Order: sequence, then structure tokens, then C-alpha cells
Amino acid sequence: MSDVKLFKVVEKCVTELSGSGMALEKSLQNMIERNLYDILGTHFLYSEYSTGVKFRGRIDTLGLDENGNPVIIEYKRSSNENVINQGLFYLDWLLDHKAEYELLVQDKFGAGERNKIDWSMPRLICIAGDFTKYDEHAVQVMNRNIELIRYKYFDGDLLLLELVNSVMAESKPKTDSVKKYTTVTETANKLNGELLDLFEEFRAYAKALGDDVQEKFLKYYIAYKRLKNFACLEAHPSKGCLTVYLKIDPDSINLEDGFTRDVRGIGHYGTGDLEVIIKNNADFEKVKPLIDKSYEEN
Repeated sequence: MSDVKLFKVVEKCVTELSGSGMALEKSLQNMIERNLYDILGTHFLYSEYSTGVKFRGRIDTLGLDENGNPVIIEYKRSSNENVINQGLFYLDWLLDHKAEYELLVQDKFGAGERNKIDWSMPRLICIAGDFTKYDEHAVQVMNRNIELIRYKYFDGDLLLLELVNSVMAESKPKTDSVKKYTTVTETANKLNGELLDLFEEFRAYAKALGDDVQEKFLKYYIAYKRLKNFACLEAHPSKGCLTVYLKIDPDSINLEDGFTRDVRGIGHYGTGDLEVIIKNNADFEKVKPLIDKSYEEN
């Protein structure tokens, strides 16, 4: 069971709000789908998608996340429903119907987004009022990208989403057979000296922000996320720097030439509107409060 407690503070008096994990209603699914990007950093694609005659099912929510990964979301509506196995069944369908999924993405978002789809790390998100210890253990022994999210209502108009557990399968980014780009893993292997130290210090710092932080090696950057990304890291040994993208409104800080930059409207691989260049330890110390801010706001 969840140990999360929510309190209302009025003039220094504290009142605990009672939370309920009632059976999930269709209205909650609809609300999550309407706000899917704000809540989970995922673009909404389809609701109750039919898997056809062979699989004979309906995927609750189908989406595409901010890193280009296909996403299946399943909701546990009753205590005896095995939502994890059901989600895995649909995940197998997804991997068997890549072309069908890609056409859905193209029809809704265009050919450009279809070309960005990353099949190395498809995700399964299970949302429920609660999970058992057996659910949490089960996802640990599966080599699949599974996230368990617990929800609770407080006072009827407050919704809490808690990342209970997540498992990230090993990802091996594929190189482009037509045009060769260096992946983030290949770049990281070329680092040495101070830049390597900065790279490892950044990784350690970001992961230490909380137990809910996930580190995901994608094709061209490393994403640090809770329910959605809060930082994306790239390494540039030829330039002697690290580039970090943070989900911070650039207008909310004083931009510093050569260190921070507003990249709204400027194409880049990672997610986030604030670009930060780290060249040395002094830069790393300056960026820490910005990393903290992005973590807390996302």
C-alpha cells in the first residue's frame, strides 16, 4: 500500500486529507488522455484501439512519448484484474504490428514524427489504485520497459500519481544504415579526462535527486525522467563540453551568453527549452540549481 500522505495547511494548522484508490472510472481515463502530454510527457494517439481478430482486445490508451518511444497504457479497474499480463500481451501485439502503429502516427502527426519513432524501447505503463508486492516483483524479473503508477483521489478534486516501480530493459540503439550518426553510447566511450569526470558527475547527481529518477540511454541523448523528462544529456568530446536540455521556461531565468540559451523554435535532439553548456566544474556547480528546478517542476 502507498505510504504517501497529503496535508492541507491553513494558518499553520495541518489537516490530513484522506485518499481513496477506488476502482478506476472511464472518466479518469478520459481525463488522463486529454492531458496525456502534461501528465506523462506522451502524445495521445488513440483510445480503446482494437487489436483485430487474432489478438481480440482493445488497448486502453496508445501514445508516443517525448523521446519517440511507442507507449501502451493500461488501467486496472478491479482488484483481481491482471493488468501487467494484459499489457504485455498488447506489447507483443505492438511489436508484431509496427507498420500499423507507424501509419497511425503518420496520420495524426505527420511523416516527420513517424521517422522519429524509436522501437528500441517501447513502454508499458500500468495505472491502478494500488499494486501488490507480487506485481512489483513480477516487473523486476521481466526484461521489458514497464512502469507501475499508483493513483489516489484526495477530497474529490486532487489527483496524486505516484511512480511505484519501473524496469528499463537494456536498449541497444541501432545505427542508421543510410546516413551514419554517432550514438550517445559511442560518444560516451570516447570521453576521457575532465570531460569524462563531468559526464559521470552529472549522471550521479541527476540520479541522486530522488528514488523516482530513471536514466534512459536513447539513441542520441540520455534522458532523466520521473513521470516525464526533466533533463537530457549529450556529450561532445570534439567541442570539449556537455550539452544539457532542461524543462525550464527560459524567460524565468537570466540567460548567460555561452552558458544558457533559449532554444524554443530551434531544433535539437533532447526535450526542454533551456540549453546549458557545461565545460568545467564551475559550469557544473552553476547548473545544479537549474537541474534541481527542472526536477521539482516536472
